Amino acid sequence: MPTAEADGEAAERLLEDDDSDLRPALQRLHTADEAGDGNEQQLNAAEHARVRKLLYASHFLSTWNARLFEFGSFLFLASLFPDTLLPASIYALSRSAAAALLSPLLGSYIDKADRLKAVRVSIVSQRLAVSLSCLGLFLIAEFISLRSRQWFPVCLLLLSILACVEKLGSVLNTISVERDWVVIVAQGHGERLRALNSQMRRIDLFCKLFGPLAIALLDGYSTKIAIIATGALTLLSVFIEYFTIARVYSVIPALREPKRLTLSRIPSRDAVLARVKTYMAKSRSYARNPAFLPSFSLALLHLTVLSFSGQMVTYLVALGLSSTMIGSLRAASAVSELSATYFAPKIMSRIGAIRAGIWFLNWEIACLIAACFVLWWQLSPEATAIGLVSTVVASRLGLWGYDLSAQLIVQEEVEEADRGTFSSQEFALQNIFEMFAFASTIFFSRPAQFKYPATISAAAVALAGVFYSVFVRARRGHLIHVCRCLDRHEMRKKHHHWWQTIPEADPLVGNEDDGHGYSTPVAESGEAVSPPDREH
Repeated sequence: MPTAEADGEAAERLLEDDDSDLRPALQRLHTADEAGDGNEQQLNAAEHARVRKLLYASHFLSTWNARLFEFGSFLFLASLFPDTLLPASIYALSRSAAAALLSPLLGSYIDKADRLKAVRVSIVSQRLAVSLSCLGLFLIAEFISLRSRQWFPVCLLLLSILACVEKLGSVLNTISVERDWVVIVAQGHGERLRALNSQMRRIDLFCKLFGPLAIALLDGYSTKIAIIATGALTLLSVFIEYFTIARVYSVIPALREPKRLTLSRIPSRDAVLARVKTYMAKSRSYARNPAFLPSFSLALLHLTVLSFSGQMVTYLVALGLSSTMIGSLRAASAVSELSATYFAPKIMSRIGAIRAGIWFLNWEIACLIAACFVLWWQLSPEATAIGLVSTVVASRLGLWGYDLSAQLIVQEEVEEADRGTFSSQEFALQNIFEMFAFASTIFFSRPAQFKYPATISAAAVALAGVFYSVFVRARRGHLIHVCRCLDRHEMRKKHHHWWQTIPEADPLVGNEDDGHGYSTPVAESGEAVSPPDREH
């Protein structure tokens, strides 16, 4: 249509004019029109299935290599330095510090950059850092002199820098794919989004199940062979990863559309001050978002040493467990986590994500309190290992169940234009809390002192439960469900706090929240229809 083309050219000329006051508004309209065109191109079931397989293949390779190196690097350090938690803690603290400081910048980059370019940068940076790290670890294992007081600080510094690069690449990939690409690929279908979330999480947990087990078996045979295998595999998979994700990008038109950003000019002399103000504005926006408390609670769960991370792996090595045994126990933990991806969607579909989240979180709190009792009770090394591992494995069901619940809440509450920024703030908090966890094992570096960081971890998870309870109380009006016959007057009250935005009922749907997380249908006459009986 000539008229439309002329209007488009006029809009482009105005956008190119820096002095135009209409520039921000026209930019928003321009990107909104483009987004509308892309959303009309819906894929049928067969096409969507093919796209999902490509996305799953790329995510599997990325996650497999990340999990292999994540567990392997700590296992290698624990094998090389079995008498102290210090090297593994410093190494892990460096990774978390880099992510905490730079994750907000990554979020801004994701919001502005081309989607495919952002993912490719994450892939290349991760694979390059892992390859060089494996080379450094092999040299340390080969030459004993590199473990001396003279050379080891230098080697640990170089390994920590590479770990920072790998961690930032991992954060960039996770935010891009799991928080943005998945939502676009779902194309507005709620069931597709839930299925994608669950399957992506299953892939992650499958890799956590077999990746550590495989590398632990190799490390039990030879640490050097395990290091070589990790480096070789990450190099071989990078090309498949690189081009598989590009295929997904080419099939989904919405992924190629510009993001909805408002353009603005910042004078160069005020650039530093503007960046600080922007960072503070993003932090305030994150804190005021309706999904803040679930997101913050999820981030707080990362302040823990009661997981199969570097600190606990080193502690189990100090108790006398072999690499093969630790890998097998890590696999058992992954089975527990994997089961959460099957149970959580069913539970959420029955009682809702908000209500499911509080139950999953309470389960994790109970398990970690039991783990602390095991550590403080003077038991034999064998009994301590059995009790600690059993309670930690059981707690992972609650952790990942809550993770899926919180992720669904965030995806539904956060607007598309803010996903990168919001998620980067969450990841920054996650890494800040991880830093506190690693700092606790630097301060309590002897294996005999592990009970102190464990107690701090249990307290942090309990605090996360308190924050999420505030959110649940605001949304549902109560924490413990009371029978309707006993709560006739309270059930329709809207309890919320000033920082929580309670979404109003959609007039097109005609539903009202009854204060219990359920919806009351509204007839055409405007009168509420009695809801069917539900199990409580």
